[in-house]
Amino acid sequence: MAGMTDTAFRRLVKRQGGCGLVVTEMVSAEGLVRGIDRTLEYTEYTQEERPIAIQIFGGDPEKMAAAAQIVEGMGADIVDVNMGCPVPKIAKHNAGCSLMREPAHAASVIAAMSKAVKIPVTVKMRAGWNDDERTAPALARMVEDAGAAAIAVHGRTAAQSYSGSADWDLVASIAGALTIPVFGSGDCIEASQIIDKLHAGVEGVLVGRGVLRNPWILAQAADIAAGRQPREITLEDRGRFLIDYIDLLREERVRPSHQPPATSHASSANSHDRWVINKLRALGSWYTKGLDNGSHLRTAINRADSIAALRETITDFFFAGARVFSQ
Repeated sequence: MAGMTDTAFRRLVKRQGGCGLVVTEMVSAEGLVRGIDRTLEYTEYTQEERPIAIQIFGGDPEKMAAAAQIVEGMGADIVDVNMGCPVPKIAKHNAGCSLMREPAHAASVIAAMSKAVKIPVTVKMRAGWNDDERTAPALARMVEDAGAAAIAVHGRTAAQSYSGSADWDLVASIAGALTIPVFGSGDCIEASQIIDKLHAGVEGVLVGRGVLRNPWILAQAADIAAGRQPREITLEDRGRFLIDYIDLLREERVRPSHQPPATSHASSANSHDRWVINKLRALGSWYTKGLDNGSHLRTAINRADSIAALRETITDFFFAGARVFSQ
């Protein structure tokens, strides 16, 4: 979810209903401790998003504890540890899912963090590194003993990435073995699947890619859980979400630190607009899935070279009539 679940997107999802907890993009513990501006931007949140967990990654117990203290000082409700990211540039630094290959060391990270802060320390993990190293059951017990307040298990290994199917039997067995809350993750693309997974004995379900496709999926799941028909989402609803996302992104006052320094007000504005356009392109690769002519919309968004062109593309596609979106 890196690069996707920024504060603007999280706020909009929260406004649709059904969302109990939001989690930030993963943040480097090293960057937090060193006070790197770009890292700090990833931790930004608003009161509207509460309860909120700031997710950090790293492998050094001392630095992770220091980063947890920084997160606590920022007022976050929870500090979450990423032990699930399979991306090589993260895993090669003894962080992300590579921590699962050294359960004792991973537990020492959680122990150091739990002693350093008063807010809950939670853990996101996968089934394991690969099918030969499915360490989640043992690691889950170890981090519970080390002080973790809850864990979330994605039922795939790092080697699988997002291929194949998530092993929810494994998730359920871990949930049954621990006394702390266990949340499950994986293969929740439709609202009905979220409800089905709740029956696996978990305390809750974390939804990632499904929300990128359908920001209303959590609200629809809440409808089903309450015995109501899940709300229907029109194309106009989907178009308005994108327009609102553009507006919230444009309200960001701090220039993204990864952009080159601006030499004038005009160049600063142009740089920020380019950042907004790139954010919409990234979301569009997911948001257009399942839409009639979604590939054409995706291409049009990728071709848009200004905010005005982006708005026109969205208006032309979504506001021709209040047709119902079918997943």
